[in-house]
This record gives sequence, C-alpha cells and structure tokens, in this order.
Amino acid sequence: MHVFARPLALALLLMSESGCQKTGSSITPRVAPGHTLESITVTSHAFGGGARVPIDYTCDGRDVIPDLTFSAPPPGTQSIVLIIDDPDAPSGVFTHMLAYNLSADFHAVADGTDLAASAGARFGKNDFGNLRYNGPCPPKQEVHRYRFTAVAVDRSTDLREGLTRPELDNELDGHLLAEGTLTGTFSH
Repeated sequence: MHVFARPLALALLLMSESGCQKTGSSITPRVAPGHTLESITVTSHAFGGGARVPIDYTCDGRDVIPDLTFSAPPPGTQSIVLIIDDPDAPSGVFTHMLAYNLSADFHAVADGTDLAASAGARFGKNDFGNLRYNGPCPPKQEVHRYRFTAVAVDRSTDLREGLTRPELDNELDGHLLAEGTLTGTFSH
C-alpha cells in the first residue's frame, strides 16, 4: 500500500463516521471599495435551485462537477472564482472545491469538465485535502445543502495552486464585485 494511502483511508473513515471536518477558519471577503455587490445568476441543467443533486455528481456516483452556467459578471471583472461548499457540515462550512484563475469571460462548466485543462483553472485545497472537485458526501441519513457559487473579482487571481479556503478568502477580501449561488441538496 502506498505510504499516503493508509493515512488517507483512516482520515476518510473518521470523516464518514464523525461527519465532515473543515480545516482552518475563514474571514468573509468584502466587496471592492466603491462598489455594491452585484448578482450573478447560476443555473444547471442537472438540478434546479433547492432540488436534489443527481447521484453522478456525488461521492456515490461519478464524483464529477455538474454543468453550471452563470450570467455575465459586471464591468471591471478580472476573474471568476468557483466555490462549492456544504454549510450544513457538523463542524461548520465544509469546502468541496475551490477553483480560481478563470477568465472574466468564463460563463459555463460542462458536465464532468476538467477545469484545469479546459479553462486554465488552478485549484485550492478542499476540505478532503484534494486539489479538485469532490462532490456531496454527507454523513449517512443526513440531508445537506450544497452551494455552487460563482464570484466575480476585480483582480487577477493568478494565485498559486493549493490555497486553503482561508488563504483564498484573504486574497479575495476587498475585491468582490458580484456573486451568485445555486443550492442543491443531497443525502445517501
């Protein structure tokens, strides 16, 4: 067994038995000075707002990102950030994906897309410890909400790969122009 496989298996077992555990604490990034936070509309053909996330996009299925489409960001947008998280985790908000370095004209994710290869995204470290999308995976018999959020920022996010959620939130602080969220639910 690979040297990292045992600790990873143990960590996943502990998470499944005790609920998701988040890493670190975050600030809430603020709006860019002189701006009012605008809205972005986020939709998916896979599920509607408040509906169940189909199994293909979860840990019980293919565990790939669903298709997402979002409206044009406001003028002055330099980049788009995608954040997928679970606000219902027992330990607080649990991050399933951080993707940044997306161009301002990036408006859609195709089902199962490799954002790094197709859109030049860099990934932050999610709370599973991975640099990729990990889909909904709540503790057994619990219904959790999952937020698929697009954020428009007024600066380039040409940031190093592997930022944690608190590090990314610090980088975004004072740079938000718009955001939008599509929320789905999932349970095993």
